[in-house]
Amino acid sequence: MRIEAYNQIAQAYNSSKPSKMKGTASVSKWDEVQISRTGYDYQFAKKAVAEAPDIREDRVSPLKDSIASGTYKVETGAFAAKLIEKYEARY
Repeated sequence: MRIEAYNQIAQAYNSSKPSKMKGTASVSKWDEVQISRTGYDYQFAKKAVAEAPDIREDRVSPLKDSIASGTYKVETGAFAAKLIEKYEARY
């Protein structure tokens, strides 16, 4: 690869120096980013989910206790009705 070939290409495209903007009243030195309210809400929700525990101990602990003590009972008719209800809602 020849290095001088780059100079020839730059001259061909006249891109050796960046052009300056003319006629602008003021040019800011800093870029500014504005996050929409939806974007902010998304970030907030994502952070809340990341910080939440995977297991809700307040709901699981009583169930564990009742299963361990042998007092947890499942009504098969109610379970089957809920299962069919969810199936029909899906299809």
